[in-house]
Amino acid sequence: MRDAEPNWEWYRTFLQVLDTGSLSAAGRAMGIAQPTVGRHIEGLEAALGLTLFTRSVDGYAPTDAARELAPHAAGVAASAAALRRAASGQGDGVRGTVRLTASEVIGVEVLPPILVALREAHPALSIELVLSNRVDDLLHREADIAVRMFRPEQAALVARRAGTIEIGLHAHERYLARCGTPRTLAELKRHAVIGYDRETAFTRAVGGIFAPLGRDDFAFSADSDLAQLAAIRAGFGIGFCQVGLAARDPALRRVLRRAVSMPLQTWVAMHEDLRRSARCMAAFTALAEGLAAYARSDNVRGK
Repeated sequence: MRDAEPNWEWYRTFLQVLDTGSLSAAGRAMGIAQPTVGRHIEGLEAALGLTLFTRSVDGYAPTDAARELAPHAAGVAASAAALRRAASGQGDGVRGTVRLTASEVIGVEVLPPILVALREAHPALSIELVLSNRVDDLLHREADIAVRMFRPEQAALVARRAGTIEIGLHAHERYLARCGTPRTLAELKRHAVIGYDRETAFTRAVGGIFAPLGRDDFAFSADSDLAQLAAIRAGFGIGFCQVGLAARDPALRRVLRRAVSMPLQTWVAMHEDLRRSARCMAAFTALAEGLAAYARSDNVRGK
């Protein structure tokens, strides 16, 4: 490795080429010219003394060295982005950029009105929202604040419980009119059940509920929470949905209420180092209070 320290931006470019497989696609994603992308890659290879990509007519294929360096480059890129967000918040008042991460359903169905109120209270604040269920976003500084449906256990995080959101089985009234309403869990075998494509912590938790069913019995499978919710709303079959969220749509009906009830704790978390950040504390407080109000009101409406 040479003594010259690589430019931090080169790592970001490296990750884009790794993801897209070509200089032109990486340039379009980053908003820079293809020759600039090429210079970044050449500069990084020269600084590291490594060949990171094999060039061919089909594009840029990563070498073993590139694959090994990828997670470290991602950490550098995340730290650089966190540094820029921290710098954007310098000055008087609540200002700058806050990067949030939340699950698909929470981010799309629940957070928007909370973020509107936050923006109205602090017009100099900008919001970046990432839809993700990853646990380690905060420790790697890929986000400032996370909304999670479980209690974060990492010691370096500050977490505040925002309430409990109940999950239950729901179906559209059109589906129930067409196929009937199951009276027992065993009767789900005769219905179009909406489930997850790959096993996750959540699917393992609900495995006992779906004991009568095997993985191949799902009529619709998707890893996307939004895709499952869309399938329920379209009348495809029976699937999991937040009780309060379903209560907003009069066409959605809860089924097997007594047999299936999953209360999930909702938490807002951020790295403890951000407690001195005005922008992060304002967003943290607004999210915690807004989600607490959602949990209270929607769970009442869902009963």
